Amino acid sequence: MTATPAKFTFDLDMSHRREKSRVVTNDKLAALLEEARQEGYAQGHAEGQKSELARVQQALLAATEKLAQQTVNLTASVNEIHKANLGEAVQLGKAVGGKLATHLVAREPLAELEALITECLASLEHAPHLVIRCHPDLADAIRETAEKRIAASGFTGRLMIMGEPEIALGDGRIEWVDGGLVRDSGTISEQIDKSIASYLSANGVTLAEETEQ
Repeated sequence: MTATPAKFTFDLDMSHRREKSRVVTNDKLAALLEEARQEGYAQGHAEGQKSELARVQQALLAATEKLAQQTVNLTASVNEIHKANLGEAVQLGKAVGGKLATHLVAREPLAELEALITECLASLEHAPHLVIRCHPDLADAIRETAEKRIAASGFTGRLMIMGEPEIALGDGRIEWVDGGLVRDSGTISEQIDKSIASYLSANGVTLAEETEQ
């Protein structure tokens, strides 16, 4: 017996295509979640590291600036201490030197004038006269010294010794026609003070003015 073929009725809707369904298993879902978690962790960790690094860098910068300022302050303090010590040392040296000079002049008041007399006589062979001005207390001793020096030199002029109270002990002036030599402790002291002040100024030190007692 022959089967009767079915008739094609042309009622099949060809406008809709059946989509294949994507089945997500529990294992796949777990893997996706773990992947997302790892990515999130990695991103958070990276951002955290950046934030921590920035904080550390900021803290390091602040510490460096603080250390630099402390170094500047310390250097300034050391410099001030050095300047103070230098000023005190110079003042002490000046005081000691002044006392020593005074002591030497008191012990040997003729020494400086004798040196001046010897110096000038070496070139005064033809001078008509030689005038020596000194403290009255030294006049006789200076005359004796000058006459000895003249006897050993070629000087043939006239010798005059003049005692003047305003001249300090140990100071004096030697004069001839066209020149002279002076020993003035006051002028020497002023020159020393100027030299000291110049030296200290070059080193940034300013001495306080001495107050009179």
